[in-house]
Amino acid sequence: MKQYRVIGVMSGTSLDGLDIALCNIKNEENKWLFEIEKATTVAYENEWKEKLENAQKLSAAEFIHLHRLYGAYIGKKVAEFAQNMTNLDFVASHGHTVFHKPEEDLTFQIGCGAYIAAECKMLTISDFRTLDIALGGQGAPLVPIGDQLLFSDYDACINIGGFANISYDVQGERKAYDICPVNFVLNQLVQSEFNTAYDEDGLIGRKGCLDFDLYRKLNALDFYNQNGPKSLAREWVEKEFWPLVKQSDGPIENIITTCYHHFAQQMASVIKTNQLRNVLFTGGGSYNQFLLELISEKCRAKLVVPDNNLVEYKEALIFAFLGVLRIEEQNNCLKSVTGASKNNTGGCIYLP
Repeated sequence: MKQYRVIGVMSGTSLDGLDIALCNIKNEENKWLFEIEKATTVAYENEWKEKLENAQKLSAAEFIHLHRLYGAYIGKKVAEFAQNMTNLDFVASHGHTVFHKPEEDLTFQIGCGAYIAAECKMLTISDFRTLDIALGGQGAPLVPIGDQLLFSDYDACINIGGFANISYDVQGERKAYDICPVNFVLNQLVQSEFNTAYDEDGLIGRKGCLDFDLYRKLNALDFYNQNGPKSLAREWVEKEFWPLVKQSDGPIENIITTCYHHFAQQMASVIKTNQLRNVLFTGGGSYNQFLLELISEKCRAKLVVPDNNLVEYKEALIFAFLGVLRIEEQNNCLKSVTGASKNNTGGCIYLP
């Protein structure tokens, strides 16, 4: 098997920006090895943030136009990133999730692969989720096969982004699901009340007091009692989470602090229930000292936060890896985590 040099591209629900990572990936003696050679995050300008935040409100024609426009935007940013680079194999792009209602056979990540390929003039793989939906799965999560094959030294992997998700092995079979919202909620709360993009190190979260009534109601949400496969998205937060937050008449600092305790409780509960001893934490939320302290207080596991490159670009790395598996015609989506009728190999390939 050859060594691949792949550009992985990811945009998360927290709208921090477009993550782009050049990854070296190869297999030696049945073990996958990787290196993140170079990576960057292209912060979204306000215009793009607004477009992505409101994409679900567009008409069908406007939505298709945005899908293609955003694909061209990704392609342009990839081309700028790859300037003067040689021996690149392809681009693997997740896109940006706008709709995710698997119970209605619906998931859609904008960022048209054809337009990416045309703009950056590289073979492009995109649309990794649709085949799994067609096979009766949730279309998510996709990262677990990367966790299983690239990070087997850990009992589990938790990524804290807009939502927190976990993956771990149970008797050789990978299990994975979304745990709870995190930055998707926290960022909106601090942006609306404190005019800051995010709560750095949880400094705002430390100021408030626990609202026990809100804490109890949040922990009682039905999603947390469901068995996997299960996944979360903006729609669930709007329907189930925000109404409970809006019922609280306490100070905003208390609401934010209570959300922190709730998120930490949900992550710690999963860790304790599954007797996980060492857990790899990545994603922007892993920098939040207050959140990590709360999780640590609520469970006994060793919480491992790796170097900044892996914290910030693990998902871009894994989509690069999913692209490698697609090219190699190996499974890159697991039925054990999505609920699909079979393991499958997702991703549409576009030649420039």
